[in-house]
Amino acid sequence: MKKILFTLGFIAASISGFAQSGGSTVNKAINSASHSRDFLMIQYSYDAWAGAPDSIKTGFNRGFNIALMYDFPIKQSHFSLAAGLGISTSGVFLKDHRIDMSKAAGTSEKINFIKDGYYSKFKVATTYLEIPIEFRYREVADNANKGFKASLGVKAGLLANAHTKGKNSVGGEKNLDKVQNKRFFNSWRFAATARVGYGNFSLFGSYNLSPIFKENTGQGDIRPYSIGICLSGL
Repeated sequence: MKKILFTLGFIAASISGFAQSGGSTVNKAINSASHSRDFLMIQYSYDAWAGAPDSIKTGFNRGFNIALMYDFPIKQSHFSLAAGLGISTSGVFLKDHRIDMSKAAGTSEKINFIKDGYYSKFKVATTYLEIPIEFRYREVADNANKGFKASLGVKAGLLANAHTKGKNSVGGEKNLDKVQNKRFFNSWRFAATARVGYGNFSLFGSYNLSPIFKENTGQGDIRPYSIGICLSGL
């Protein structure tokens, strides 16, 4: 019993000590949450390809990005530099066309857009691991949750996954064909980025400075771009 009472007393003393000295830690956390520097960015976008052949039409293409950024304020100014790590996904839907990525190694490296109405939906999907860098301006220097803000930046991405996915219906049954192959895609991509907004919400855009497909595929002029909305905070 004495051991139990001693243990309870020790726990109570510890809690009391935290309440007196550690309470400030809680206050700091609350204060930090109310003085955001845009550590977390979540972006949802419409994606498209610049430089694609004129005959290629796309549908409602979608992209999703998330990044954790570390903000380095430039003292006594409204400006800062930020760098971080992120992941981005993109899906571009081709209308009445498809790409054959099932070619075995050693065969032709060319990528051809094949006119084909066999699939009701055909998507080219990519996933990148990214390092984004931004030069930022904030109207309220110590709180990105308030006021006007804008940024210009660049990001480098390493291709983590590339695949195509075709959907159709055969005999009333849904059919899904998925081919995963990174061989035709550039392993790295570099893009310019921009954001402008107010408080936690902003509009953003990005444009690839490098083509999505390798030069020897015959489609080395295609450069993806994105336009969308960004939710940021913390």
